[in-house]
Amino acid sequence: MYEVSDIRKNLKIQIDGEPYIVVDFQFVKPGKGNAFTRTRLKNMITGNVLDRTYKSGEKLEPAQLEEHPMQFLYSQEGMYHFMNTENYEQIEMEESQVGDAKDYLIENLNVNVLVFNNRPIAINLPNFVELEVVETEPGFKGDTVSGGNKPAIMNTRARIQVPIFVNSGDRIVVDTRTGQYVERAKK
Repeated sequence: MYEVSDIRKNLKIQIDGEPYIVVDFQFVKPGKGNAFTRTRLKNMITGNVLDRTYKSGEKLEPAQLEEHPMQFLYSQEGMYHFMNTENYEQIEMEESQVGDAKDYLIENLNVNVLVFNNRPIAINLPNFVELEVVETEPGFKGDTVSGGNKPAIMNTRARIQVPIFVNSGDRIVVDTRTGQYVERAKK
């Protein structure tokens, strides 16, 4: 059981049998009365957000989540297929379960899948992935000093802002947490 003082961002707790993640919290110590913590919680299955207040001394139940190392195999007709790298079982997830992670899923990418009650509910991506630029405008000579960016389409259909010197066919490293260009991939 967690104490109220254990509340922090990304803490996973269980309320009424469903997993929630702490999105935001604020500890409040009023001049009179007991201290309390205001939290903003997101349901990890439905995505609904709720605000809840906990008084000091209350207990929180940890979410019963398992994390399995898996490899992304392929996507077909809105379904994403993964293979557990420990027991070689395959699972499939709907596009709504995969969320924004679909922009960074390339074949054979190793990810961690969060499972709640034998049901996959979310994906933890590696912090950096290497993607190929399939479409972008060509850079102009003499434009390299301005340091501007231009839109580019990746091999996963993700749209990312890249520096002007990046061309179609280049491989780049992208930060999956922010969705931003990091550097050209080393060959």
